[in-house]
This record gives sequence, C-alpha cells and structure tokens, in this order.
Amino acid sequence: MTDDELTISETGIDPAGLGDDDLFRELASLHRTRLQTLRHGPDAALDNHLRRTAELETEYLARYPGREVDQHRLTQDF
Repeated sequence: MTDDELTISETGIDPAGLGDDDLFRELASLHRTRLQTLRHGPDAALDNHLRRTAELETEYLARYPGREVDQHRLTQDF
C-alpha cells in the first residue's frame, strides 16, 4: 500500500490500511499502555485510547473471525 492510499486520522492510520504486522504491533502498544493511560492520562487521552483500541480490535476481529479461541480460558476451575 502506498502512502497516498493510507487514510490518516487524528488517532492514526485507518486500521484497514495496516498490514497484519503493523496491526499486531499497534494492538500490543495499546494494551501495554492501557493501565498508565487509565490511571494517569487526561480524559482526552483516555477517550483517544478507548477509540483507537476499539478501531484496531474491530479490524482484528474482521480479519480473523475464526481466531484461535481457548475454550477453557475463562471457564477453568482454579
């Protein structure tokens, strides 16, 4: 994809324009910074973080509707 084909908004490149590696990197970055943004970010930063996370996760689910799901992940007895 060329630079001209990428759609850039206030929050970053349109997730549909990201390659898989870039999408995974962006998701990892957001998840890594989540707690700091929640605890210490101003409201605008938290709003931006939530919006961008939703955009990227929606794109991930659209690309991988049959993602690997561990059926025991949330149902195991501890």
